[in-house]
Amino acid sequence: MAQIPTESTQQAVGYPSVFLLVMLGALVPVVPTGAVVSSAAVVAFHQTSPLSLLYIFLVASFAAFLGDLALYWLGKRGVGSKNGSRWLAKLRQHAPPDRLEQAQDKLRENGVTVLVLSRLVPAGRIPVMLACLLAAWPLRRFARGDVPACLAWAATYQLIGILGGSLFAEPWQGVAVAVVLTVVISGAPALWRKLRGAAPASGHEGPEGGSQA
Repeated sequence: MAQIPTESTQQAVGYPSVFLLVMLGALVPVVPTGAVVSSAAVVAFHQTSPLSLLYIFLVASFAAFLGDLALYWLGKRGVGSKNGSRWLAKLRQHAPPDRLEQAQDKLRENGVTVLVLSRLVPAGRIPVMLACLLAAWPLRRFARGDVPACLAWAATYQLIGILGGSLFAEPWQGVAVAVVLTVVISGAPALWRKLRGAAPASGHEGPEGGSQA
């Protein structure tokens, strides 16, 4: 008869998994790292160890920081080179020109503060990181601003997980709620941009806002 994994076994498997997934998500901006942290927080909330949530917070923050640093270093290698680098090209793919220009303007006006807030804004991390690269920020300066950014990001998504975990008795129910919440939060800006883009188009269907016959 199969034995149910003990809590210590779950933790031994869970913490490295969170670390690897979050770090991978920082390097490859398609992995939903917010959902990973929120789901892990739900599971930790239902465990008996009072330090489980603290460990998830520390592991997620550290993994996000290392991932950001690695991606910035890889992108920095492409800045100023003749052909650039594939990592810099990938960053540009995730930073539309209008968002990049907005990030550059805010970076010039507010400096490190924008970097701290960029991780809290859905799809805001990559445009600001690219703006830092194009502004020739040294790795050390980027790292100083990225530390509070990763701490704030991990705390935010952990709170979402705690909220989901507190609403239901079963961990899987809280995980489902946490995943839905993070997906909605992550997808809201893209949906808003699509709606804004569709509004002007619908307003020019005919003279004076009316539809053409």
